[in-house]
Amino acid sequence: MREGVNERRLRRVLGSAVDGRPGLVVVEGEAGAGKTWFVQRLLGLPEARGVARTVVRATPAGAVVLAGPAQPAPAQDGSLPGPLCELRELLDLRPTGLLVVEDVHRAGPADRAELRGLLEYPPDGLCIVLTYRPEELAEPGLVLGAALELPAELATLRIALRPLDHREVRQLALEAIGESCSTEFTTRLHQRSGGVAQVVVDLLADLAPGSEADCERLTARQVDEVVLPVRPAELILGRTCALATAHRPIAWAAAVLDEPAGAAALAEVAGMPGAAGHLALLAALRTAALHQLGQDRYGFRVPMAATAVYRTVPGPARQALHSRAAALLERREQVPWAQLARHRFAGGRNYDWVEGVARSVEEAAGTGAHESVVTLLEEALAEPGLPNSARQRLAPTLARSAVLGLSSEQTAVLLRRVVDEGALPGAARGEIRLGLGLLLLNHLDRGVEAYRELIRAAEELESDPALAARALAALGAVDVPGIPVAEGLDWLAKAAARAEESGDAAARTAVTANRISLLTSVGDSAAWRLLEGLPQSSDDPHCLHHCARALCNAAGGAFWLGEYGRSADLLAQALEPAVRSGSRRVEKLVRWSAVLLDWATGRWDGLAARARALVAEAENMPSVVNEAHLVLGVVALAKGDWVQVGTSLTRPDRPGGDVPQAAAAAGARIRLALARGDVPAAAERAGAVWAALRTKAVWAWAAGPAPWAVEATVCAGRPDAAREMVEELAAGIASRTAPLADAALTWCRGLLAEADGDLARAAECYREARVGHLALPRPYEAALLAERIARVTLAADRSSPDGLDELRLAEGELEKLGASWDLARVRTAMRGHPSVDRQPLGRPSYGDRLSPREREVAALAAGGLTNREIATTLYLSPRTVEQHVARAMRKLRVVSRADLSVGDGPGAE
Repeated sequence: MREGVNERRLRRVLGSAVDGRPGLVVVEGEAGAGKTWFVQRLLGLPEARGVARTVVRATPAGAVVLAGPAQPAPAQDGSLPGPLCELRELLDLRPTGLLVVEDVHRAGPADRAELRGLLEYPPDGLCIVLTYRPEELAEPGLVLGAALELPAELATLRIALRPLDHREVRQLALEAIGESCSTEFTTRLHQRSGGVAQVVVDLLADLAPGSEADCERLTARQVDEVVLPVRPAELILGRTCALATAHRPIAWAAAVLDEPAGAAALAEVAGMPGAAGHLALLAALRTAALHQLGQDRYGFRVPMAATAVYRTVPGPARQALHSRAAALLERREQVPWAQLARHRFAGGRNYDWVEGVARSVEEAAGTGAHESVVTLLEEALAEPGLPNSARQRLAPTLARSAVLGLSSEQTAVLLRRVVDEGALPGAARGEIRLGLGLLLLNHLDRGVEAYRELIRAAEELESDPALAARALAALGAVDVPGIPVAEGLDWLAKAAARAEESGDAAARTAVTANRISLLTSVGDSAAWRLLEGLPQSSDDPHCLHHCARALCNAAGGAFWLGEYGRSADLLAQALEPAVRSGSRRVEKLVRWSAVLLDWATGRWDGLAARARALVAEAENMPSVVNEAHLVLGVVALAKGDWVQVGTSLTRPDRPGGDVPQAAAAAGARIRLALARGDVPAAAERAGAVWAALRTKAVWAWAAGPAPWAVEATVCAGRPDAAREMVEELAAGIASRTAPLADAALTWCRGLLAEADGDLARAAECYREARVGHLALPRPYEAALLAERIARVTLAADRSSPDGLDELRLAEGELEKLGASWDLARVRTAMRGHPSVDRQPLGRPSYGDRLSPREREVAALAAGGLTNREIATTLYLSPRTVEQHVARAMRKLRVVSRADLSVGDGPGAE
């Protein structure tokens, strides 16, 4: 039931009945529209509470009494409770109140007559509610089979339940699954379900993931792949089978076309011209096998029902239906080539099918619909019977469109198959291999494999300087692991020479875009001058694509440098050329990058939900999924959500993954190992990430892991190695603009000073590093640095009020972020300060409530930490932690550590 007007009118009718006036509410809704939900909500309204009620469901054999004060017992022979003609007996003792009759369309003649009589002479104070399916009435439009003569004093209301809109479908999805469902998922769910409420609910039940870790599978593609649930499938197939054999082809035609169609088109595809088609359509509408969806538009109320019906069509009939559908589409003024190709193939016209695919691809590519091109070509190239000549004709287009659209692993498999066949001339193979290499690099996050393919592509494209320049420029990509920056610059110099040789503007822009990407990553200010020279006013979609790519990559480079305002500005600039060029990948990246910026700048409210939704939405973009998992892992670490930490922090560290992502994730894992007291593991990880950074030589990317790597190396008893790391970082960013790395370097110098026992110098470095992080802003790291300042200040003077002030500062900032794990550690340090008030007469008594310490311990235990890990975090002994856990479990009356929730309950404060 919709909120608002209908509900107010309904309450008014119910109120009239309470005041002694009879009322009638007629609720119309097709199968699955939510009539039962409506009744449940009606019964929960204030005007219906405390009122005598009888709820029955009509059946051809009589009424089943669902609820009522005088519900009869089953007869001895096990038959159902009495038919509708006995309703007056049920109401004799209570003639006023509420009578609900569900599914009136199924009532037999005698029951309908009894209800008509009841409505023509209704008792005072009785409100009657009837629900029905309009498509199944015995007489169209007449709820009770004949016209009603209703008395003037009867208050009436008719409510028609309509399909859910996208907003309502999304709300159901959020309630059933959570924030993991993407906008694309809910949009496709709405489209395929037709907004029919019961179908939406059943689909969500079928699609719901088995665990939180499975949420990334909830995508639009999943909706396309799921079969029609049992309830709607039984309904639509039952209605189709109820058609006379001679009339069924009209429903088959609708299933083959798989979209609303006119009466003449359905009849032609069904092979039923003239009166035969007209009568068949009337029969299909009468049984509700088909519905009228608009002016001369007929089809299935639930679009995905077409697939269920299609599967029941015999093979020979199906092929004939497709052939007639192809002939129909061929006559259109604007030929829908993609649909035509599908019908030609299913109709057995393979040669014409290839031509249709080629034309549809040409049409889609011309409008910038690169994702449609990719989908069409994936289907065609996956077909075993496709001739080699056709494969060679179509594959280059797939390679070009895959770079601009959102591609999948399937695209890479198909391109690999084509280049490995060996039947292509060198230049053609090189172009396809170039597309494969770019796909592996930019979409699938497989940089090492992409590097090998791009080298071969450059060799095969020797005779085509423009394409060779593209391959050489891609070899200069900064995010290929293991390739030093100097080598990337060499490749870019070669690319620039080939681009100039070609005279191709798009090739020159591609090389410039890759040069900008590399220079921004290393903090070279020359990148910003190159950005100003991009041809953003060009009408060439290829030039615009490279402009959008350059701006988006520069935004990514600025992010890892710590220049967050510039990063946001560049993303905003990238959107316009991305849209104009049809570059869906860049367009998506612009929107998705907000999650990273929110994480870095401390906008953590609802961030985990946004990151999980991004995981679901970016299924074909591993680098974006890894970014989302990085955010989930680091935020979970700050909050003490150890299950999420274990799930997410390993994701951005796959071989071939983006180096800055992997470095940031490595820093978080080093910190986790230090917190758990596993210094050897922390030092080993520190050495590994530092070796990767040394090879890559993009020292701005060391900002995330550097403080934790240096600390782990110091704790492992290797201060000289830690000092060498700091000097290496300093030299690497000496001539660069890298504010985040500068602040991290100062933090590292504070660690060295602290290790040397120079606490005053350490405090000075930590303060400077904190100011640097606040300026970026990086509030989480700034809060941790306040804690560091307090630590060295209190180490020099345990009673220092400055140390306590820094702890209070850290406490407030961490509490604002919701960083409960860090907050617990800071509060432990605060309680150890001599000036903190204490109870003079021993411990306070909390009775059955948790003490503050027990609450901290319980929260960490519920998050998955062992007693030893909690002890390390809170500076307690494992034995003390064990006692706190036992008391918390007793007070909260739970038997599992995982159930130690402290938000509410008998033991909570």
